[in-house]
Amino acid sequence: MRAKILPYIIALSALSVSASAAFYSVYGLSKLFAGASFQVMIMTGSLEVAKLVVASLLYQYWSIINKALRTYLLIACFILMVITSGGIYGFLSGAYHSTAVKSKLLDKSLAVLNQKQIRFEEAKVDLKLEKSQLNESISDLRIALSNPSQVQYIDRETGQLITTSSSSARRALQSELKFTIEDRNKTNMKLEALIDSLTVVDMQILNKEISNEDERELGPLKYISELTGIEMDQVVNWFLLLIIFVFDPLAIALIVAANFAFAQLSNKRELKMSIPNNLEYNKPYTIDEIETIQKEEPQVEENESDEIKNVYGELNEREIYKRSEKLPRAAGGMVRTKLGTGRKSDLEEALKILIKFENRG
Repeated sequence: MRAKILPYIIALSALSVSASAAFYSVYGLSKLFAGASFQVMIMTGSLEVAKLVVASLLYQYWSIINKALRTYLLIACFILMVITSGGIYGFLSGAYHSTAVKSKLLDKSLAVLNQKQIRFEEAKVDLKLEKSQLNESISDLRIALSNPSQVQYIDRETGQLITTSSSSARRALQSELKFTIEDRNKTNMKLEALIDSLTVVDMQILNKEISNEDERELGPLKYISELTGIEMDQVVNWFLLLIIFVFDPLAIALIVAANFAFAQLSNKRELKMSIPNNLEYNKPYTIDEIETIQKEEPQVEENESDEIKNVYGELNEREIYKRSEKLPRAAGGMVRTKLGTGRKSDLEEALKILIKFENRG
């Protein structure tokens, strides 16, 4: 039971791989020649079907087919495999290029946002430093104004501590304190606005990193690139070459294997009940009669074998093929099927069938 199912499984696998290879090849070539994509799809689709037919033809009629035609079909099948592999490479490389371009654009936008974030952080540090200095100035001015009779302050030119009871100096310090407090409030507003902007930039970076599906798709390839020290484009190129060197050749190999499996299945004969030669069904025979018949059978087989050897010495496979066309349809088909296997035992079986039906004629 398993022997009967296996050829169909091989054939199904061969057709699925061949159909996949044909689809990706046709799609890739149609994108390559986008100006006439529909026409290219029809052309390449018919060539894909012809390639499978040629592979089956070469396997089944390898020993019978004309040598020049066989060579041409072999070269044509190989070239079609190269064309199919090229179409698959074009399809896969185009898909990678599209993803890579999106990933590069996203990387550039992330780089811009990161640079913007760095500038905001630097501005934030400057504003904090400015705010700290203003707070120190306000504290010093308040301490200087805390004494009702005297005012102490540091001269900006000499850097010396000056103590005075002048009312004009006190008013000047009060005015300076007012302006310093206003500057601090403005700095606080700038700092708050800058923090809000920095938060917005952080959220934009986070959203881009989360929604970056292209980056996740290229993640394994980037990991291999970093691990091997080879550029990612080269890693992808080698990976695509591995795929195309396996894809279509595997489809052709499975087509040949399916033909072989079905040939093996058809060569297996079913066991059927029969009666010995020269004996009639349901008729009693004595032991002496049976022994006499059995002694006569080897002579018949020997004569038949001599006849086959004589015919085999005179005929080649092509002449046997031509003579089989004159036989009845079923008998001729059996002879040609035996010849198609290329095995010597099947050739002898084909000769037996040919002699048997020619003698009847």
